[in-house]
Amino acid sequence: MNSETTQALDKQVVEAVRAAIGPAAELVLLHRPYLPPTAWDYIKECLDTGWVSSAGSYVTRFEDELAKFTGARRAVAVVNGTAALHVCLHLAGVRPGDEVICPSLSFVATANAISHSGAVPHFVDAHPGNLGLCPAALEARLQEIGQPTSAGLVNRQTGRRIGAVVLMHCFGHPGSIEEFAASCERYSLPLVEDAAESLGSYYRNKHTGRYGLISAVSFNGNKILTTGGGGAILTDDSQLADRAKHLTTTAKVPHPWEFYHDSVAWNYRLPNLNAAMGVAQLEILPQLLAAKRKLAERYRETFHGISGLRFLTEPADSSSNYWLNGICLEADDLELRNRILTALNQANYQSRPLWQPMHFLPMYAGCPRGEMQTTESLYRRIINIPSSPDLMLERR
Repeated sequence: MNSETTQALDKQVVEAVRAAIGPAAELVLLHRPYLPPTAWDYIKECLDTGWVSSAGSYVTRFEDELAKFTGARRAVAVVNGTAALHVCLHLAGVRPGDEVICPSLSFVATANAISHSGAVPHFVDAHPGNLGLCPAALEARLQEIGQPTSAGLVNRQTGRRIGAVVLMHCFGHPGSIEEFAASCERYSLPLVEDAAESLGSYYRNKHTGRYGLISAVSFNGNKILTTGGGGAILTDDSQLADRAKHLTTTAKVPHPWEFYHDSVAWNYRLPNLNAAMGVAQLEILPQLLAAKRKLAERYRETFHGISGLRFLTEPADSSSNYWLNGICLEADDLELRNRILTALNQANYQSRPLWQPMHFLPMYAGCPRGEMQTTESLYRRIINIPSSPDLMLERR
């Protein structure tokens, strides 16, 4: 693509964003939270009553309402999404020295949670359509390195057991869930869903996070629902949920006064203050999701007809929360991507590239992996653009 065409595409992308969300006299953030007035009321109640830490009615209420919204049997609130995924891996049976299959195309928390478990990330390439793990790449990798043993599937190249598969739903777009569930069943591997970005996303009318054994959700400040920090564990297995609750609250055995703990565990409890914020947002989550879909539709319309790129849309048989909207360039051209990013940010539309692939990072460069052609290409081609729900909520 020549310089003249590149400059034209710079301008077209900026104009498409402007047409969708309006002019930007000041910086339009990539994603900012929308807090309803009730958030202040609920938080003030916590302050007035003194229930500000990890005990309090809003924690239980948040867990119950989150489970009801997602359709999961149980939800366990924790301090952040990384902690949630850490506990999910532990409950799935991942142990120190295992390998865990995961995407290289992901936020670093996915690989970090595996490392915190004492396990080793094993990276598999991405699907070019939904950006999640590629089912064909997973199957090919397992056939290449997998050795069935009495202890489970072992990587014949490293001698380490494969402890689990983690499927991350990128930007809220559901991954190829049923294909992964079938592969995991075939190889007797637990499927853990990293649903950190996909609250409000559905695959075949079933909420993400409910296809695997257990899943993790994030409520970081830039998520569609935020508790400031925060995360949750979702599962339909009540015994796993009870164990998750026990381990994330220091494994303290209930007693009127004694402090007796029966396991090495974690203090991953979500404070009542944060849960109160989450309850307020859960009450308006359908409106937030509708606004997100409206924004995605406006982007789809304004980017339609621009050659050299495509707007990232939800996969077939899915309903995405469109957490972060994005465009994917046809040209595998890092310089072009950076020029467009520069143009957008200079025009006051905060935009960002995809995360650097995990195998590019120094602490994960030596991890086992398959071919990464799609992952590396997508990294050079994807740009995220402003995605805050209030961009549409303010348009009555």
